[in-house]
Amino acid sequence: MSAQRPLENGIVRDFKVNLSYGEYLHLAEILGGQHPVSVPEHHDELLFIVQHQTSELWLKLIIHELRAVQVYLAKDELRPALKGLARVKHIQRTLTEQWSVLATLTPTEYAQFRSFLGTSSGFQSYQYRAIEFLLGNKNRHMLSIFDDQPEARALLEDALAGPSVYDEFLHFLARRGHGVPVGILERDVTEAYEYQPDLVPVFQQIYENAEHNWDVYEACEEFVDLEENFQLWRFRHLKTVERTIGFKRGTGGSSGVGFLKAALDLTFFPELYAVRTEIGVPR
Repeated sequence: MSAQRPLENGIVRDFKVNLSYGEYLHLAEILGGQHPVSVPEHHDELLFIVQHQTSELWLKLIIHELRAVQVYLAKDELRPALKGLARVKHIQRTLTEQWSVLATLTPTEYAQFRSFLGTSSGFQSYQYRAIEFLLGNKNRHMLSIFDDQPEARALLEDALAGPSVYDEFLHFLARRGHGVPVGILERDVTEAYEYQPDLVPVFQQIYENAEHNWDVYEACEEFVDLEENFQLWRFRHLKTVERTIGFKRGTGGSSGVGFLKAALDLTFFPELYAVRTEIGVPR
């Protein structure tokens, strides 16, 4: 039995004209984009950089998908919107699992290069903030952090000014004949979405009559999955930080673990959780 697999005659070898894998993916730029700053260079800093760079690539794809979901919902095309949400859910699982790789970085190892990071911090991830905005957790005070990054600020301003994915879903429900209160449909979309008790009966009707509202019922569960995945990601982030730096302040100036823990109380789609208390309760 041969230890080698012969190259087939049809395999392309000349890339003077043909497009190569590396050129298509711009691998020279991507693989040349890791620049450790520790002196002397610490072995584990490359892990830290790759972890965050790959996360940013996945965040870019989530933004791409969520914007497509918004467009589909606005056009009353629920099926492709659901496909987009399903893809986001798989990306979220990948991002959550990535924390297990970073968790192999021990406190002693991280301490040897952490000081070289200066004030750089994941808190400054504008793509993460854009995703929060797209899901309804808007905070205009975040914009000032990106005054020195015009492109980042422009992305966030755009996400702040437009309706969230949830806003688009509620408008879709209204067009489908579900009684979403007008005040919710006309809300100021630049503000963070807050719990609306008058919306709970709308979802209760959908859930308790799932057989007549199956596609909308499924969409509600997709949104719940998305939020749950987001919370799992936040929790894994919190626990990875806790096991790596304990209760030190974050490099970006936050309180660290305490600040991350407070994020666990944030919610994107509060009525989709509140309705669960009402389902099956005699009226």
